[in-house]
Amino acid sequence: MQHNVLILDFGSQYTQLIARRVRELNIFCEIFPYDKIPADLSIYKAVILGGSPFSVRSEDALHPDLSEIRGKLPLLAVCYGAQYLAHFSGGEVAASNTREYGRANLTFIKENETFFENVNLNSQVWMSHSDSIKLLPTNAVKIASTNDVENAAYKIEGETTYAIQYHPEVFHSTDGKQMLENFLVKIAEVPQNFTPNAFVSDMVAELKEKLQDDKVVLGLSGGVDSTVAAVLLHQAIGKNLYCIFVNNGLLRKNEFQNVLDQYKGMGLNVKGVDAGDRFLSELAGVSDPETKRKIIGRVFIEVFDDESHLIEDVKWLAQGTIYPDVIESVSVKGPSATIKSHHNVGGLPDYMKLQIVEPLRMLFKDEVRRVGATLGIDAELLGRHPFPGPGLSIRILGDITPEKVQILQDVDAVFINGLKEHGLYDKVWQAGAILLPVNSVGVMGDERTYEKVVALRAVESTDGMTADWVHLPYEFLMKISNDIINKVKGVNRVVYDISSKPPATIEWE
Repeated sequence: MQHNVLILDFGSQYTQLIARRVRELNIFCEIFPYDKIPADLSIYKAVILGGSPFSVRSEDALHPDLSEIRGKLPLLAVCYGAQYLAHFSGGEVAASNTREYGRANLTFIKENETFFENVNLNSQVWMSHSDSIKLLPTNAVKIASTNDVENAAYKIEGETTYAIQYHPEVFHSTDGKQMLENFLVKIAEVPQNFTPNAFVSDMVAELKEKLQDDKVVLGLSGGVDSTVAAVLLHQAIGKNLYCIFVNNGLLRKNEFQNVLDQYKGMGLNVKGVDAGDRFLSELAGVSDPETKRKIIGRVFIEVFDDESHLIEDVKWLAQGTIYPDVIESVSVKGPSATIKSHHNVGGLPDYMKLQIVEPLRMLFKDEVRRVGATLGIDAELLGRHPFPGPGLSIRILGDITPEKVQILQDVDAVFINGLKEHGLYDKVWQAGAILLPVNSVGVMGDERTYEKVVALRAVESTDGMTADWVHLPYEFLMKISNDIINKVKGVNRVVYDISSKPPATIEWE
């Protein structure tokens, strides 16, 4: 994965979107915290500075060490990055009279400027800052303005350094992707060679070199990530891959057997382990979602440790960790605060003497699916909705009991099967049901009921970093609501979640 782009994170929730847009250009990129810049910059062809909730005028301003970057590598500074270069390089940043947030249009674009090739005057951009650059830094030249922001974009002469006060990565910046392409491809001359075929070829070769003749144990979930990871590893090490599918008691209805059946014929060596009682026992009385995740992560590791001891000389534990898992689990001063921990991120306890291998660690979900298609994996399996590692535990708000699991499994089955029967499943990125910790008064026949409330959730997304709720037909929702209430004992009310991410997350916990 040569010719990388380095993205420095200053805490903006948009940083991941920058990475997504760069990857869409078939260019590999990595995100690092601003204060943990890689020591070896030789593999990078360009650097992007992201936005931040901080102000460069504050005592808490985040200071990256750009001594080995600026003037040596093509540099694009976005929002906070643009203000940082101005404020600490001879310019001036001041508080705006009004917060500059939302849509704006480019009213001035410097002629013959490569950064704005194929970008028309009045192109819409997205602003999100309360400070503004009043005076450009030393040797800087203005290259774009909006009605309210005089120095919307500038470049520094004598360097391949560009800076913009808007966010090209968000959907509302209509030519944002074109600007990123202009910078990365035309100015920085980064090759566009990060394709699924290239990834498979490089990763299989890397796995062969890393693993040699070692044995690897992999936890299969039936989902896209672990399946693609398994097939990649199988291509690299063949019979030395041992797959284990654990029933944690929190899977979808009948999923344990269905998944085992699904893997028949794929050539993978798969063993099913039914540990549902063990997980539910450990989770008894636990309501806190982070504690649930940690317990499930620990018990998963314990189960794998038990099973791996049954395989002679196993040395590696493979996981289907993907890039959003990694990003959302990182928390350092400044960059994006931890949203939630992930059960397969963070390493192994000392007692478990296995090394970790994560072939998909640097891929977003849509990239995993494209890699899976390149590997020839069945389209139906690749189209399967994401399902959280902790399973239904984080869709049961409050404590977990076998009875609650049964209710939610039945509700989920009605919902998911209904989506498939009505041709809606493939139009939804992820769907599921949530069992709420409240009871609702209802009437069934001539009797008063006081039973559970469930929420249905369906979102559309590309990679899970952002998501919008799906406008499912009212007729469909009405039918599913009736089916759930009539078929699932213990539920008398169904609601539909119409929150987007952000500000909400896809899961409720």
